[in-house]
Amino acid sequence: MRPERLRFLVIGCGSIGERHISNLIALNMEDILAFDVRSDRRGEVESRLGITTLDNLEDAWGRRPDVALITVPTSLHVPLALQAAEHGCHLFIEKPLSDRLEGVDVLLEAVRERNLVTLVGCNMRFHPGLMQVKALIEGGAVGHVIAARVEVGQYLPDWHPLEDYRHAYSAQQDLGGGVILDAIHEIDYVRWMLGEVETVACFAGKLSHLEIETEDTAAILLRFVSGAIGEVHMDYVQRAYSRTCQIIGDEGTIRWNYTIDEVQWYSAATREWQVFKNPSGWEPNQMYLDEMQHFLRCLAREEKPTLDVSEGARVLEVAVAAKASAKTGQLMALRGYR
Repeated sequence: MRPERLRFLVIGCGSIGERHISNLIALNMEDILAFDVRSDRRGEVESRLGITTLDNLEDAWGRRPDVALITVPTSLHVPLALQAAEHGCHLFIEKPLSDRLEGVDVLLEAVRERNLVTLVGCNMRFHPGLMQVKALIEGGAVGHVIAARVEVGQYLPDWHPLEDYRHAYSAQQDLGGGVILDAIHEIDYVRWMLGEVETVACFAGKLSHLEIETEDTAAILLRFVSGAIGEVHMDYVQRAYSRTCQIIGDEGTIRWNYTIDEVQWYSAATREWQVFKNPSGWEPNQMYLDEMQHFLRCLAREEKPTLDVSEGARVLEVAVAAKASAKTGQLMALRGYR
C-alpha cells in the first residue's frame, strides 16, 4: 500500500483537523477531502489549503476514501470511526478514543474483521523530551522505577484565545469535555513508560470560576502492574502553562520540563546531573509531522502503530476509571481490553 496513492478524508475542520491537513500536504499527500458541518470551517480550509470540502458525509463516503481522520469533538469519535471502518477506511482518531467505553468493543471488532490500520493521535509520544525519558528508563538509567509524578496545567481561555471557551467542546459534558479526557496525553505517556495500570483513584471537580460544565482540576493516583505508583495532576486553571514529568528510580531520577525544552538525569552512580536538550530549531508542529509520518509508514505496513485503537481503549479505560473514582469515591480496578 503506497500512502501517496490513497484518498484521505478528514472529518472535522477545526484547529487540529486543519493541522493534520496541512501536514498531509507537507508530506506530499495530494488526494485529500474534508468534511465539516460548519460552513465557516469548510471555507477556511478551502481558501487556505486549497482542498475540496463537503457538507454531506454520505457524499464523502461516495468518494470512496481509503483513510479517515476523525478530528471532531470526543463524543463523536467512535460513531464516526465505526462508519468509516464499515466503509473500509483505515483510521486516524484524535485523542482520546472516546468519552465512554460503550461502543468501543464494536469498533475494535470492526477494525479486526477488516484488518484496518489504526492510530490514536497522541502526539506527545513524538516529543523528543519524552522520547528521551523513555529511552533512559528502558536503558536502566534510574534502575527499578518506583514512582512517577506527571503534571499539566493551562488556563482554558488561553487555549484558543480567538474563540469563546464556554462554547468549546472542553467546556461541554455532552461533547466529551473535561480536563481528564483533554489531558489524556499524560495518562497515555506515563502508561507508555511504566506499563499497564491495574488500579485508579481520583479526586476531581470544577473548582475554579470558569464557566464550564466539566471538571477543571483532577488529581489521579495510579498503581501499575509493576508495583510503581503514578501521580497525575491536570488542570484548566494555571495561568502560566506548565507541563512536567519526574521519574523516580532506585538508581536515579529523571526530570522533564516542556517549557525549558530539556530532560535532566541524575545518576546515583556518578552523583551528577546530565542535561539533554531538544534538537536545535525544534518546534511543536514537528511532533504532529512525525506522528503523521509514522501513520503513513503504518499504512504502508512498514511499522506497527505506536497506539492503535486497542491500546487507545486501554488508555481510555484508565481515564474513565478516574472519572468514576472521582464521582463515587471508590478505588477502581481495571479489567483491561484484549
